[in-house]
Amino acid sequence: MTDTKPFWRKPLQDMSEQEWESLCDGCGKCCLNKLIDDDTEEVYFTNVACKLLNHKSCQCKKYPQRFKYVPDCHKVSIENLDELYWFPPSCAYRRLHEGRDLPSWHPLITGNQSAMHAAGMSIRNKVLNEDDVGTESDILIGCIAHWPAADLD
Repeated sequence: MTDTKPFWRKPLQDMSEQEWESLCDGCGKCCLNKLIDDDTEEVYFTNVACKLLNHKSCQCKKYPQRFKYVPDCHKVSIENLDELYWFPPSCAYRRLHEGRDLPSWHPLITGNQSAMHAAGMSIRNKVLNEDDVGTESDILIGCIAHWPAADLD
């Protein structure tokens, strides 16, 4: 009898590069500017997105070269998952690392991204471009948003 469980239920370190990359639901929340309280390390998401984020597709406009344009962009890897506590609670990497399953709206479950957008889990039509707003802390404080931290399902 063959094992028919989905690949995302195997240990993260056993995934191929293609499987690993496909875990990303493409919501764009990780590309939001965040404020982190120095004392409590609490993360505050804003509605201000990276200048490279396409607000309609929720994808990076220059993904392969993103580090050239945004040096503090992070590559998600099995080695740095513990450090990426600021990823949104709905993030597949974070959920699987925490021992949870993918949410029902995830594209790997539904076969497309429309359920994610319909559930309001992406940045589509909700964000401003950092080039238009700025990234200074005093500006970002006025842009704190609670919806990115939602973890439906």
